[in-house]
Amino acid sequence: MLIIDEVQTGFGRTGKMFASDGYGVEPDIICLAKSMSGGLPLSAITGRAEMMDKVHAGGLGGTFGGNPVACRAALAAIAVLEEMEQNGKMAELGEAIPERLHAIAERSPFVKEARGLGAMYSLEICDGLAEAAPSKERAEEVLHNCLADGLIMILAGTGGNVIRTLMPLTISDGELEEGMSILEKNILALS
Repeated sequence: MLIIDEVQTGFGRTGKMFASDGYGVEPDIICLAKSMSGGLPLSAITGRAEMMDKVHAGGLGGTFGGNPVACRAALAAIAVLEEMEQNGKMAELGEAIPERLHAIAERSPFVKEARGLGAMYSLEICDGLAEAAPSKERAEEVLHNCLADGLIMILAGTGGNVIRTLMPLTISDGELEEGMSILEKNILALS
């Protein structure tokens, strides 16, 4: 049995409706949440009928199951995402974001690696030396300077030195360009 957790990666975050779509994998069961309802609390477990029917009645409950407002929001969010998938906007973002972040990484000795899928991408900030030790201080400097320029970002990673990007998929081309320009400016300003 293959169970895939698409709580963070689902609903367009990777340039496809689900990350597993990019690998040609069809799960038996899939776990969903977060982007599914446009930010309202909702989660779901779905799967092949022969799997789902094996669970006793009430065995697949959840804290946020069945809230009518969140369910209505999910239907609206999914409709928007399906339109973005059909008109190519989801795939366009899934290609544009990594491309731009790799270009930034190539220009800075303080970016050890650009990695991820689609809009779920990150830059690992390092000290710029040959051994490329993690640099939480430089990552925090970028974060602080981006905030001063109007861009809110978060750090991740065990060393607190990874800048995560996870912008809304409904971001306009102008907003994306503005955010990427602010990030690029502040990474290239590191010394």
